Amino acid sequence: MITPVKHTPRWIVFAIDLLICMVSITLSYYIRFEFRFSSDELYSLKIIAPLVLFVRALSFIAFRTYAGLIRYTSIKDAERIFLVVTSSTIILFIINFINYSGSGQFIIPNSILLIDYFITSIIMIGSRLFYKTLYYSIKNIDIDKENILIVGVEQFAAATKRAIDKDTLSGIRVIGFIDPYNLQDGNKIEDINIYNTSKIEFLIQKYKISRVIIAQKSLDADKKSRIVEKCLNFDVKVQTVPDTTAWINGEINLNQIKSIKIEDLLERPPIVLDKKRIQVYVKDKVVLVTGAAGSIGSEMVRQISKFNPAKVILFDQAETPLYDIELELKEEMHFFDFETVIGSVTNEYRVNKLFETFKPQVVFHAAAYKHVPMMENNPSEAIFNNVFGTKLIADTAVKFGVEKFVMISTDKAVNPTNVMGASKRIAEIYTQTLNIRVKTNFITTRFGNVLGSNGSVIPRFKKQIEQGGPLTITHPEVTRYFMTIPEACQLVLEAGAMGNGGEIYIFDMGMPVKIIDLAKKMIKLSGLQLGKDIQINFTGLRPGEKLYEELLNNKENTLPTYHPKIMIAKIQQYKSDFVVSKIDELLRILPNHNNFKIVSVMKELIPEFISRNSIYEDLDRKSMAANEQQSQTA
Repeated sequence: MITPVKHTPRWIVFAIDLLICMVSITLSYYIRFEFRFSSDELYSLKIIAPLVLFVRALSFIAFRTYAGLIRYTSIKDAERIFLVVTSSTIILFIINFINYSGSGQFIIPNSILLIDYFITSIIMIGSRLFYKTLYYSIKNIDIDKENILIVGVEQFAAATKRAIDKDTLSGIRVIGFIDPYNLQDGNKIEDINIYNTSKIEFLIQKYKISRVIIAQKSLDADKKSRIVEKCLNFDVKVQTVPDTTAWINGEINLNQIKSIKIEDLLERPPIVLDKKRIQVYVKDKVVLVTGAAGSIGSEMVRQISKFNPAKVILFDQAETPLYDIELELKEEMHFFDFETVIGSVTNEYRVNKLFETFKPQVVFHAAAYKHVPMMENNPSEAIFNNVFGTKLIADTAVKFGVEKFVMISTDKAVNPTNVMGASKRIAEIYTQTLNIRVKTNFITTRFGNVLGSNGSVIPRFKKQIEQGGPLTITHPEVTRYFMTIPEACQLVLEAGAMGNGGEIYIFDMGMPVKIIDLAKKMIKLSGLQLGKDIQINFTGLRPGEKLYEELLNNKENTLPTYHPKIMIAKIQQYKSDFVVSKIDELLRILPNHNNFKIVSVMKELIPEFISRNSIYEDLDRKSMAANEQQSQTA
């Protein structure tokens, strides 16, 4: 059971404040008359003192100066006391001048009012600060302090230290501030030294630092990652402060300081968008987002809503997630120009009715099956949803005169080794060939893994860590590109703005990350030790899985755009008749669910589709053998 902390009753604080005012006005008289005054002045004091106390008391009640806990006195409390004393003194001056205008005499000499003003302010503020300092020194004398460092030299850092000082039970001592840009080395913040980043290891060892709080808003991801890496090498916990929007009454609470997440370390500098260009094709337009309940689709909706569309149509077959994003748009974003429609991109009647009813002018096609092993085991569903679904949405977009159609693809469509990637590549090829024959501009965007998306590795690792492990990784050399969901969706919007039709845009995904390195860092961030608290197990590559992902195939290279993070892939061209005939063939054989026949036709359409770690590798071996026999015969 927690024993409640006793506080000084408010009436006692009120009484002490009035006592201070009584002492102050008396002392002011003594100072004004150089500690020698006659019986007349003494009589005057007896009359004036009640008036001063009455006015001061009214101001204390009005501003509730007695309500604050003295041990938590802050700069804002001092400002409020200064304001209260100033306002009540002004009232006394007004009373003085009113009396003078009527009788020709001042009730209180103005010099005494000024002296009293300064003495009251100094004693009231000073007494509170003295009590706070005394309380902390007594309270903390026997506490075994936890030594910490604060990264940052801006207001965030100073506010964090004040929050720590204010929480008397935290048992935390700030040893120093770390300047991540090494410009303030040797200076001080609130009498605490500032050090450069090279001193972190020294300070951790010397003062047995147990925690580092990152409190620098303008800290780029690279510097943040290096600082965190130094801390994790010494098993020091790393935390971060929330943005100012989450602060309470302009102050941060210690409970708001959270452990840093792996997503924070993988972030990159904010993307600069050409908002005017985006608004040209989004503002006042009806925009359809398929797969609007998914990770990418829902973020696309959030981003699009910022550009004043006439209406956003959210289309998905997932009922509960669609309801969740609907509530978020209304309650958190206060955006109401949208419609939610439940249905599948493979339902021809539903799709036609959707376009007929809302007549979208821009389409973002995010609906797709993306899980590699599941699609490897269910190729008919991959083709039905990813190929037929895309074809149906694209054909209907053409039929209803959609201006732009932006398809969201994946890096797994490049030199595909699995059914999922190959199905997305076929969808890419179809929209490209369609673009040549119609007025609708078809644009494809291609990027890798997004942090925190449904089914991604980071949420899985978090769950495994919470359960005590082990963390499961398919192979020690598996490497992936990562991008945050908002970053990916912003680039999709930008690519859609710059596209004229037929392009495949690829995004700068940064440096690839080894999944095992990601796992080790997540274990350290959780305060655990690999091999002692938690293990890593290797399970072997899953069906269709690559060790390394690619953004271009062997026959492609890139062209730059005006945006440094977006490039245009120079791609292999396909003959429209051949593409349409093969897709038609795929759709004809789907009802039989002959997986080998389906995959065989996919490989005929995409020669670079070479299966890996899959039962369909037999098809590749037979194809190679047939080619060798044919070349020998020739």
